[in-house]
Amino acid sequence: MAACTNSADLDEPPVDLGNFLLGHNVVVASKAQKGPLSREATPDEWVASLKSAIGERFGRYDGTNYYHIGVSVEGYVIAQPGIPLVLSPKSILIVNLTVWDDAQNRKLTDKPKQITVFESLSGGTLVGTGYTMSKEEQMKNLSMNAAKAIQNFLVENREWFGPDKMPPPKPAGRAPQPLAAPAGDGAAPAPAAGTAAAPVAGPVTGPVTAPVAAPVTSTLPPANAVPATSPAAQVFAPIEEPDVIGPAGSASGG
Repeated sequence: MAACTNSADLDEPPVDLGNFLLGHNVVVASKAQKGPLSREATPDEWVASLKSAIGERFGRYDGTNYYHIGVSVEGYVIAQPGIPLVLSPKSILIVNLTVWDDAQNRKLTDKPKQITVFESLSGGTLVGTGYTMSKEEQMKNLSMNAAKAIQNFLVENREWFGPDKMPPPKPAGRAPQPLAAPAGDGAAPAPAAGTAAAPVAGPVTGPVTAPVAAPVTSTLPPANAVPATSPAAQVFAPIEEPDVIGPAGSASGG
């Protein structure tokens, strides 16, 4: 798939990718082939450039499931100066893409998807970016276009990433009601519509006498009273002791 993309959309909200959340961002470039009339770029330079562009574009997503992106650099041409204008060399980047679903632990791309991107159109591309841009700028341009092309491919396979994100739930219950403005200093607030105002007692002008409770007549017997006929009355009845000792010198009771 060849793509000439416009990657200058990072200030806009990201296109919908459902529950996508970037997991591993893996780039390898050990087997990258340099095309004819190209500037030299090391594998490490490509890894750093592509990882930065992919992270910048896909790090904006905040879904719930991790998806891993794997990219291998297959070939490139970085236009260089000093080439006759009739050739007008253009920069090209070719990568292979694989996508993994972390939750399902499976690869979503049956086979690597090959993506080819060109440099973005500008005034410099009319005569070749080798005359107007540094190598680092050219690589960044190509890497950003590759990241955009990867995003376009994922959008084409939107079903991989589940349903749309659910909107945040609305709070339950009745919405707060505004308070009525006070009618004046010391005035009570106006009652809400549809409700009757509570009666207001008039001012007290005379002395207030507290109500006196009526005496309570108890019908219960005293706590220490015991019925005379009960066994307890017989046991605890007072005992009349006879006079054992009479007047001096005599005994009472005969």
